[in-house]
Amino acid sequence: MTKQDFLTRLGERLSGLPEQDALERVNFYGEMIDDRMEDGLSEEEAVTEIGNIDEVVSQILADYPLAKLVKENIKPRRKLKTWEIVVLAAGSPIWLSLLIAALAVALSLYIVLWALVLVIWAIDLLLAAGVLCGVAAAVACFSQGLTSEGLASTGLGFFCAGLAIFLFFGCLAATKGSARLTKKIILGIKNLIIKRRERNE
Repeated sequence: MTKQDFLTRLGERLSGLPEQDALERVNFYGEMIDDRMEDGLSEEEAVTEIGNIDEVVSQILADYPLAKLVKENIKPRRKLKTWEIVVLAAGSPIWLSLLIAALAVALSLYIVLWALVLVIWAIDLLLAAGVLCGVAAAVACFSQGLTSEGLASTGLGFFCAGLAIFLFFGCLAATKGSARLTKKIILGIKNLIIKRRERNE
């Protein structure tokens, strides 16, 4: 693919962004290609090294502030006609209630997801505390000559230690998975906003 083809396709894919921002990104990638060509790569090699269009667009959207994208797309493209304002106002008790309910459900699910992650971490910390309690109880039991109770406390401490270590890796996986899911959700929202903007233009 030539530099011009790449930049044209990139510009088309970024047409949902504000015009100035899209132009800045296209120019940025044009300069990246030029820099690689100055380093001795051919035009096609320089374009290939940048990556495919889908990856580049995904990276741009991931870095683009969601708040700015939403703010830009809230602005009306044209002045609303009188009958459109009347219909929106008359239907607002229904559509506004449904919108608030949908946002509340989505936010609740998101909060529950992270609450579960926090609960898993809390359980892991409690198991780690159980190790300390088991060791302290074992020391106390052995110092008083209670061998069987001391052995039981030691075993309990080792059991808690094993579970804590095992659960620690589960906690890490749950945290990373939730973070990845959050990024995908935000990227999906950005894609929806951009596609909606492209359809309206």
